Amino acid sequence: MNEAPVYTKYHPRWYRARISTYWWSQRWAYLKFILRELSSVFVAYFVVLILLQVRALTQGPDAYARFQEWLKAPIFIAANALALLFVLFHALTWFHLAPKAVAVRMRGKRVPDFLIVLPNYIAWLAASAILAWLLLRR
Repeated sequence: MNEAPVYTKYHPRWYRARISTYWWSQRWAYLKFILRELSSVFVAYFVVLILLQVRALTQGPDAYARFQEWLKAPIFIAANALALLFVLFHALTWFHLAPKAVAVRMRGKRVPDFLIVLPNYIAWLAASAILAWLLLRR
């Protein structure tokens, strides 16, 4: 039968450093990590918003018009702007994490980080250009 240790007057106690609840705010790397994790909530928000938009589209023009009016409310404009900032932060930080997750080697040497990050930006730019062309052509 194991019992918890009992401390006496002369028995030393274990040292346990106190950690602040806001430990993550003391270094930029920790803060960036927490913000990146928080940004997934905003990614989920956009997914739900798109699903609601698709549902409104399937219910006809009147339902879609009501949905668009609903999105014009100042609270949704502010929420969408904030969510866009967080989703962009999410994408940028993940692009810069790619070289740490994928160690590409050529001829026995590790490929420089920018050669792994750069294709992500090029693909993002190409996908954005194609999407803009599809949406804006008349």
